[in-house]
Amino acid sequence: MTQTRSRPSPSRRTVNTLTGVESASEDGRSRRPTIRDVAAAAGVSRGTVSRVINGGHWVSPDARSAVEEAIRTTGYRANPHARSLVTGRANSIAFLLTEEQHLLFEDPNFSLLLRGATHAAAQREMPMVLLVAGTPEERRRVAQYLEAGHVDGVLLISSHRGNPMMAELLRHGIPTVACGVPLGYEGKVGYVAADDRSGGRAMTQHLWDTGRRHIATITGPMDTPGGVLRLEGYRDVLGDDYDPELVVHGDYSRESARLAMAGLIERRPDVDAVFVHSDLMAAGALVALQAAGRSVPGDVAVGGFDDSGVAAQLHPPLTTMRQPYERISAEMVRLLLEVVEGQEPAAITLPTSLVVRESA
Repeated sequence: MTQTRSRPSPSRRTVNTLTGVESASEDGRSRRPTIRDVAAAAGVSRGTVSRVINGGHWVSPDARSAVEEAIRTTGYRANPHARSLVTGRANSIAFLLTEEQHLLFEDPNFSLLLRGATHAAAQREMPMVLLVAGTPEERRRVAQYLEAGHVDGVLLISSHRGNPMMAELLRHGIPTVACGVPLGYEGKVGYVAADDRSGGRAMTQHLWDTGRRHIATITGPMDTPGGVLRLEGYRDVLGDDYDPELVVHGDYSRESARLAMAGLIERRPDVDAVFVHSDLMAAGALVALQAAGRSVPGDVAVGGFDDSGVAAQLHPPLTTMRQPYERISAEMVRLLLEVVEGQEPAAITLPTSLVVRESA
């Protein structure tokens, strides 16, 4: 009886028609391109490819251009673990919220910033780690995590003046970019901020231009840049008409503004407009006005700040100042990665824009 011997299946080979690079696998599936493939397509050595990928400077412009084109056409993607061994970096960054955990879900500003920053980092093949440090215990754990080198840099969100987390980041030399002006650290930490003072002026001027003359304001905390600078913009417009009795302070929560508005109505029944320093607080102010039987905007015009999604859903829809959240997030990621690469911290201030709806 004749015994037939099975022959091994030949491996299938695929060819990138743009580069001529072949890749093969035993089971017929195309394999992931390697540095060898990139080098062959670019006509350079594997060492040159490695230096380009890992940010080395000893590469000619022509060679770098050829390697970058070969990476694009072959579809090569670097192994992040291997790159970490070479560069000594974690190849990830952190989104660090220095507020209580529940605010991540209650305050839409934070979720918008997180979404935008994650998208901007993903475009640069950079994973994002979410960290929350709103209590002393959380700050201790986060500081240990960051000191251990698990991330290359930090996007610091909602930093209050005197926040111990900022001091920890600077003490350990961790590259950091803040969202908003880092009060007390302006010359030490890069930041991206909306123009809070100009926005405060624009909203107050709008209320004044609609004929309101007893314009109150409910501020954010006075240890935050939004609270300080938006109040300054309010004062810029009112000048000699500024009345400290019409200024009350909130903490960016809905309830704080509800109580503040109720107190204002009782103390100063002549109030005919209010500039509230966030849309979430404006929602609380509207509740207090409704409970007091005041119509909006008939009796009292209401203006907010953010345009984070809450404003358009309120009744009546809220006139507010729009912050460019997507651009703020993208610029924060860009500046942070520049600091990671050794560049000096930079600061960017972005304009806000007035969005007029039915409340004012």
